[in-house]
Amino acid sequence: MEKHTRENAGNTFRNAAGASAMLIALALPGASVAETVSSHGISAFGDLSLPADFEHLPYVNPNAPKGGEMSLSWSSGSFDSVHPYTRKGNSAVLASTFFESMLESPAHVVGESYCLLCEYMEYPEDREWVIFKIRDEAKFSDGSDLTAHDVLFSYEIMRDEGLPSFRASIVKTIAGAEVLDDRRIRFTFVDTAPIRSRIESAGGLPVFSKASHEASGIAFSESRLEPLTGSGPYVLDSIDVGKQTIFRRNPDYWAKDLPLTQGRNNFDTIRIDYYADGNAAFEGFKAGSYHFRWENISKSWASAYEFPALEEGHVVRKELPNDTITLGQSFVINLRREKFQDVRVREAIALMFNFEWTNKTLFFGLYEQGSSFWQNSDLEATGLPTAEELEILEPLRDRLPQEVFTEEVYSLQSSTPDDSRDRRKARMALRLLQEAGYEAGDDGLLRRNGETLEVAFLNSSPSFDRILNPYVENLRSIGVDARLDRVDHAQETQRTRDYDFDIITDHIPMGYEPGPELRQYFGSESKDASVFNPAGVGNDTLDIIIEAVINSETKDEMIVAAKALDRVLRWERFRVPQWYNPNHWVAYFDMYEYPDPLPRYELGFLDFWWWNADKAEALKAAGAF
Repeated sequence: MEKHTRENAGNTFRNAAGASAMLIALALPGASVAETVSSHGISAFGDLSLPADFEHLPYVNPNAPKGGEMSLSWSSGSFDSVHPYTRKGNSAVLASTFFESMLESPAHVVGESYCLLCEYMEYPEDREWVIFKIRDEAKFSDGSDLTAHDVLFSYEIMRDEGLPSFRASIVKTIAGAEVLDDRRIRFTFVDTAPIRSRIESAGGLPVFSKASHEASGIAFSESRLEPLTGSGPYVLDSIDVGKQTIFRRNPDYWAKDLPLTQGRNNFDTIRIDYYADGNAAFEGFKAGSYHFRWENISKSWASAYEFPALEEGHVVRKELPNDTITLGQSFVINLRREKFQDVRVREAIALMFNFEWTNKTLFFGLYEQGSSFWQNSDLEATGLPTAEELEILEPLRDRLPQEVFTEEVYSLQSSTPDDSRDRRKARMALRLLQEAGYEAGDDGLLRRNGETLEVAFLNSSPSFDRILNPYVENLRSIGVDARLDRVDHAQETQRTRDYDFDIITDHIPMGYEPGPELRQYFGSESKDASVFNPAGVGNDTLDIIIEAVINSETKDEMIVAAKALDRVLRWERFRVPQWYNPNHWVAYFDMYEYPDPLPRYELGFLDFWWWNADKAEALKAAGAF
């Protein structure tokens, strides 16, 4: 598989905080009277784009019909759990769709969050604390009231028993929480926590039913096949472990009449069929076994969409614009291994990946290669450091590679597209390895202190062989003892979690307003505890730059700090960027419709697309499926 993707039924949360709305006076128990903000939403930088009385999100069809089924496939491993907040087990796709949070971010803007579970929020201008007033009508899917006690329980159990990297991050932001009454909860924040993302960190927490957890008798950290009860628009309809999940829209969904949900959650059911591999999944689509396909194989997109259902007009094939930050798909090098400590070794490995040949020969020239961690955004570093970046970097000069200051930001050099092995870059890579102390033996393999340089690519996807094998051969051609370690998906998952690998393919997704999550991706405290930091990158110097990003008070400051971080991370050379698609490739049976234009930041096929019943009946009558 060329790109692994999962799309949640709701919108992706993006870190945001800011002031808005009117100032009022509020007396808190045990506190002096303070000026506070009361608002229906919050923005990191500037005003909210939606007024308190907005009728619906600007990009949805508020009159979209309800009904039908959205069906799709998954072929990147199986599942044995519907609990996404623990390391144990493999969680099913969309397992987080049961749960909602106080705040939700729309898909047409960056840095704005609006009240979903809450009716409004109140906070002082310094954001020392926030009070969420939970809507009176908020209920869990079993009909029970969602109260401040459930919110407190969810926060505390995620803090104490959630994913280790999450626990490490949350205690740096949230100092504590207290229930004021059944419908009000107050979060207080750590004094040193970044101001702009404090409220979003609390408002983005998933909320579970305390009663459902206690009734289950299962520890939160354990895997489970009966999900915790949430308040979301969908509930679990049926499950066939490892083969299929069906999510059913709750007709009694408490928020179905809210402005924030108009025109959304339109399908009666969402069905996900699991396949052993991508080829079997594609055959299933051609046969009409499922009806929506988000294509991620260039060869298939370029040459395989010639089958009766498409030729007869039953299936629509479209390229829709993808203007979002790239997912950061890369070959990720495990810095925990001593052999990869030398940056020259890492750069040599990177040089031997020929993207241009791969794209031309294997991908029909359909992809582009990124370099930045914030590719396709204004947070991407370019050229030499600006004067503003140097204000952050100059105090760290003695700790950073001098190239950060003297050379343009690191990017992979282009290769010849006519031969998988670029001889010029091979000479460069070999010279770097020799400088790192490696010498060729009689068998042609490079050795340092008698040890060969072994490089194993851990992967479970057969479709990746055509990409990895040429890369392996390129490395072997200069004396690296490279190989492909093919394992099943369960082994790949476990070995990745245990950091038992040399190189894996992974995503390093960044947001438009980076915040405390950076600590989980690149922070020194989480480098050996975070599932989001497979490379094990992290040091005191990076921590300083990360904090500069997190503590930015203006948008301009944030952009400068993010560019500085991007620049430094790229010179670490711990990843080899693979490719990204400037378009969404979608194919679907012609009974799905969507708003035009789509919002910039979401494709949204599980969120605000809808089903056309008349078209569906016509397809059935024609025998399309």
